[in-house]
Amino acid sequence: MNDTNHAPHRLHAVIGLGPVGLAVAQAALQRGERVRLVSRTGERPAGLPAEVEVARADVLQPDALRAVLRGATHVYNCTNAPDYHRWPEQFPPLQRAVCDAARDVDAVLVAVENLYVYGPHGGADLREDTPLRGQGLRSSTRVAMTLALDEAHRRGDLRVVRVRASDLIGPRVRVSLAGAALFEPILA
Repeated sequence: MNDTNHAPHRLHAVIGLGPVGLAVAQAALQRGERVRLVSRTGERPAGLPAEVEVARADVLQPDALRAVLRGATHVYNCTNAPDYHRWPEQFPPLQRAVCDAARDVDAVLVAVENLYVYGPHGGADLREDTPLRGQGLRSSTRVAMTLALDEAHRRGDLRVVRVRASDLIGPRVRVSLAGAALFEPILA
């Protein structure tokens, strides 16, 4: 590759074994990057290429998380709160822990976000300048988390890149109305 921003074999640490984390790991590997997939279990998902390193760390255990992220140039936060209905209590501490660890190892944090921040938008196209009007517990939690990332980046505490996408459909999506519950019966 002739891309001056691409140094071969940088370490990209991906935290989270869900559909997004696995897709990010695969994409980084295809670019020729070194990839370390981090999860609470440390289990190797079926079909994961042998070149992908797998590490075990609980995000909420700072020393363990820093240890598995050491040497990473990029940290992808693909975590999710374990209990959907408890996002306000569970999600912000996960993000804070990943932010702290990424800062401590001097890595760029790539925060994978969802579309909850927008709230009702009347079917308008979603763009970078679409206002954050999320309502309700999950949406307002996501808005507060996004604003915290923006503030850390603005202060220079952490280099942050935010990526937003819907996670309702795609490879490996199982827990969604448009995931396996919809498609598996159709394809059977």
